[in-house]
Amino acid sequence: MATTEGAKKMKKPASVSPAPSTTREVEFTFHAPNAKNVCIAGKFNDWNTTSLPMKKDNGGNWKIKVKLLRGRYEYKYYVDGTWASDLSCTEMVPNPFGTDNCVIALQ
Repeated sequence: MATTEGAKKMKKPASVSPAPSTTREVEFTFHAPNAKNVCIAGKFNDWNTTSLPMKKDNGGNWKIKVKLLRGRYEYKYYVDGTWASDLSCTEMVPNPFGTDNCVIALQ
């Protein structure tokens, strides 16, 4: 009996360390002082041109913070009904429409 009782006392809940975050908040910025409407679209929102509208600051920069899972995503800006590339993008890939998409890779 003492052995079973001792085993019960020794049992401690296993400590679980929190899983590393698999999402990151990424800020996208696009300079277009004369634009009326800017959205970002990409693989992360099924290329929906209205679901992620950006907000314009006083300097003409449009910004949005998007939470993304780790991975690789293609994206573009949709500016007043026209597609535009991110000029600060360091990697681009061709798309089926004869232009290029920007790429962001999150580790």
